[in-house]
Amino acid sequence: MQSSIDPIILADLRKIVGPDNVIVDPDRLDTYSHDEFSLRDIQRRPDVVVRPKTTEETAAVLRLANEHLIPVTPRGGATGLCGGCVPVAGGIVLSMERMHAIVEIDAGNQMAVVEAGVSLIQFEQAVAEAGFDFPPHPGEESALIGGMIATNAGGSRAVKYGVIRNYVRGIEVVTASGDVLQLGGKLIKSSTGYNLMHLFIGSEGTLGVITRAVIQFRAKPALTRSLVIPFESLEAAIGTVPVLFQRDIIPLALEFVPLDVLRISEEHLQKTWPTHLGDTHLLVILDAVSEEEMDRLSESLAEAALEMGALDVFIADTPAKQDNVLAIRSKIYEALKAYTVEILDVCVPRAEIPAHVKRVQEIAEAHGVWLPTFGHAGDGNVHTHIMKARYKDGRIVPMAEEEWRSSLEVIRDEIYADGMARRGVISGEHGIGLVKKPYLAMSLPPAQIELMRGIKKVFDPRGILNPGKIFD
Repeated sequence: MQSSIDPIILADLRKIVGPDNVIVDPDRLDTYSHDEFSLRDIQRRPDVVVRPKTTEETAAVLRLANEHLIPVTPRGGATGLCGGCVPVAGGIVLSMERMHAIVEIDAGNQMAVVEAGVSLIQFEQAVAEAGFDFPPHPGEESALIGGMIATNAGGSRAVKYGVIRNYVRGIEVVTASGDVLQLGGKLIKSSTGYNLMHLFIGSEGTLGVITRAVIQFRAKPALTRSLVIPFESLEAAIGTVPVLFQRDIIPLALEFVPLDVLRISEEHLQKTWPTHLGDTHLLVILDAVSEEEMDRLSESLAEAALEMGALDVFIADTPAKQDNVLAIRSKIYEALKAYTVEILDVCVPRAEIPAHVKRVQEIAEAHGVWLPTFGHAGDGNVHTHIMKARYKDGRIVPMAEEEWRSSLEVIRDEIYADGMARRGVISGEHGIGLVKKPYLAMSLPPAQIELMRGIKKVFDPRGILNPGKIFD
């Protein structure tokens, strides 16, 4: 497979998308050589970046690439954390950034038709202006819809309202051969043949390029309320979670965060968390249609938490208080980013969270490293940060590169092994991409991976689409 582009092919690409949308300048190419994964070891500059404006242009580019065996790496907002859009084989980066039209907001069907390059914040604003709500929130608002679908993005609100997959009703996708498929539509149900649409959701651009989507939205909740509940231990905090569900309290979001991590985010933002009691805090966000329902849910939640050993219950009942709490929680990654090597997203059955986090703490102690860990208590998705710093006496202390590099792989191995032993998976929402590829066999049996390879060969027989991702 060639990784340099013939001048004749470059001329053909310019005819398809226009000269300004074929990028070969090395400095500009660097921008398209990586995603948000912190280590630049995996960075790879493409030979050319192509920015189509329409589905027809996308199809023409893929037909040309397929004919000449040129690798094509689809790219959304590049907010991924596992090298999913790194062009490891060079070739073409197919950037969807110019396909950013919101085609339709259909209030009658509560569905939107959008192009793949629409950002999450752009989509949320359009839906809100129409008086509706889009629950999934992966955390990075510059993420593009096409990339979110390609990775089946999740986020903190999945516990009540699900992940992106639960809202995609239709997609337009271009195959490696340049064929355009219209899958699904403004439909809630379909039992008409194999559901090919769901093969593309979460396929990380290895089966086709998503150019347009039909996305469901919902009625806007009348009220939301955030509650911060401190506990003496992680075990006590997580032990409260099944009690809530048993009492039919289904939060919009349900997060567990250790106090030391919250303090770092507080300092980063110069904001104050409602309490410094205990060791581990639950952040619970409720939504309701009326004040009466919200009060009932809040009282039931507080009662259950206190029964399970909560030290107190703090309610953020004004927009300013809620914004403060959500800012501190949502900016934890930003506060840790400069010292983060990698963010893992192991997902385990939620009752296994305390034991898994305890094992992470044991791994940290054994290797003399700092592994801050928090995540989604309601769905079992645990985010462990592998750090290139230690945390001592309330301060972040950088480590020498040879120190943290020497233990990186073994730490990753041991954390994944524990997740698998607890009947979990190596990724709950970030995807496999390039970084997690060596670990896929830990999570899935060989027969299942071979079936996936077979599916890949059907949709991309010449292997041009996002080569080197998920599996070889």
